[in-house]
Amino acid sequence: MSRPFSLGARASLAGYRLRGFDTVGSTNTEAMKAAQSGDGGPIWFAALQQTAGRGRRGRPWSSPHGNLAASLLIVPDADPNLIATLGFVAGVALNRALATVLPKGKFKTGLDGADGDEGGKRARIALKWPNDVLADGAKLSGILLEAQPLPDGRTAIVMGCGVNVVAAPEGTPYPATSLRDLGADVDAQAVFEALTQAWVDTYTLWNQGRGIAEVLRLWREFAAGIGAPVAVNRHGDIVRGIFETIDDAGRLVVRADDDTRITITAGDVHFGTTASAAP
Repeated sequence: MSRPFSLGARASLAGYRLRGFDTVGSTNTEAMKAAQSGDGGPIWFAALQQTAGRGRRGRPWSSPHGNLAASLLIVPDADPNLIATLGFVAGVALNRALATVLPKGKFKTGLDGADGDEGGKRARIALKWPNDVLADGAKLSGILLEAQPLPDGRTAIVMGCGVNVVAAPEGTPYPATSLRDLGADVDAQAVFEALTQAWVDTYTLWNQGRGIAEVLRLWREFAAGIGAPVAVNRHGDIVRGIFETIDDAGRLVVRADDDTRITITAGDVHFGTTASAAP
């Protein structure tokens, strides 16, 4: 087993550990195995390639060699009702990480201050509810949160993320892109190290759920599609309207044509022109 990764300095000081792989079946699976064997974390599992990766609802997640697959095992001491909001912590941390490694002149990440774009030539990195990162509307990264009950009554959480660093999967239901496609000369290790640093900062802000309001505020700042047409597929039930916001529980709020507000806890989101074409 090779170890092509290293933690950021703040992550090491905060007591995080690491198992790095060149190729692995699934980093989430490795993290779940560790939880089941009694490891309480915090420990990262990172790989340059996954052969059996998965996304939401059991969908396969393709990860060619050179992309980043990373999973974090933690056991939060938090209200169980707030555990699901760790997905927003992961989204904010990943956006912050990308902001530190991507060329400032080519990308907008939400951390640039003014939103000016010099003629619209910079690709916008944005968060898609509930668990994706987009670059100009194409999927760049996905986040998967899984839970494992422990014998002592606590819950182990595995936060997995995959970043298309050198290649994007083909034949996906939505457009996908990679950092290389976008002209970014950065490797998986650089993205991973930045992610471990940003996670420490954002998880500290979350503060076992007590700081979720600030995390959600940041998430909204980085969000894609707020104020735009949206269609949400909830197991075949299509909700259409304007993506108004996410509420304080992290639910998507859609303003329908009759001005009623519909709150959504899960579903597949389509924006803009794809909203009108959503099945």
